Amino acid sequence: MSGFRAYRVHEAGSRGRLERISRADLDHGNVVVRIAYAGLNYKDALTATGRERMARKFPLVCGTDLSGAVESSEDPRWHPGDEVLIHSFGLGAEHDGGFAELGRFPADWTFPLPAGLSLLEAAALGVAGHSVGVALELLEKNGLRPGDGKVLVNGATGGVGSIAIDVLSRLGYHVVALTGKADRAGYLRELGAAEVLDRASMELGARPLEEQLWAAAFDSVGSAQLEWLLRTARRDGLIASIGNAGGNEFAGNVLPFILRGVRLIGVNVNNPVAMKLRLWQRLASDWKPRHFERFVRRIGLDELPQAVDALIAGTSWGRHVVDLGRG
Repeated sequence: MSGFRAYRVHEAGSRGRLERISRADLDHGNVVVRIAYAGLNYKDALTATGRERMARKFPLVCGTDLSGAVESSEDPRWHPGDEVLIHSFGLGAEHDGGFAELGRFPADWTFPLPAGLSLLEAAALGVAGHSVGVALELLEKNGLRPGDGKVLVNGATGGVGSIAIDVLSRLGYHVVALTGKADRAGYLRELGAAEVLDRASMELGARPLEEQLWAAAFDSVGSAQLEWLLRTARRDGLIASIGNAGGNEFAGNVLPFILRGVRLIGVNVNNPVAMKLRLWQRLASDWKPRHFERFVRRIGLDELPQAVDALIAGTSWGRHVVDLGRG
């Protein structure tokens, strides 16, 4: 059968579909990559189901990150067989992304696979792992160190949460995992969580300032949970805002900032190339997760629709990675 498989969205508000396309359908760029793996992110699930109008072109191959091997290149920096990873730069929104067996991308977006990572591990980290790296670097620049106190990670069973717990525990931080999936407490402890809190049993409170609990937090949920984190952070506490799985909006007051010196730090993965390369070197070495085999869930491209629905419904856990050579 001619062509290759891809998962594409064809119009605003519509659900994507798996189909066969040809090389003539490849997006602009000067490096053609045989894609091996692509991570599934919450943003990808929104795009694949036509929610939030994330797509900026049609048809669009979904997928915000990928790893693979160069098939051909018009740029002298890249040669056939070079192993690479690509993420961000509007991938899976403004430019075709990783949910295809083949893709064409600008050479400037293409990074060499860091020594110490396999193609599967690079895709398993992807945007989620890079986000954790950005957050960790920013919090440590603001003075966070192991031994300062408890670090809370919410959305704990998700991709960002799972990677954050693994990395932070490796570095010696006391990690508290907050989850709505109490039946996954064992999984979270295997990743390195010292404590697991059941979201269903938590009383978030409503006072402007609550009991001081956390030296820092990695927030991938937003909304009411971010409000609560601000009210319960310790003096000079640090909160990294990474995601919005719980919603874009949150209410609050200035007291945590002016009476406790709490700092809310935004995390954006569209950063200068030098910064990305620096963080990927850390993720391949001293920040490399120890438990890929526990949080990675490999799926075939034909299993992507079910994984997307589970992610939107909040029933999935771990980090789904699409294996483009499977099925």
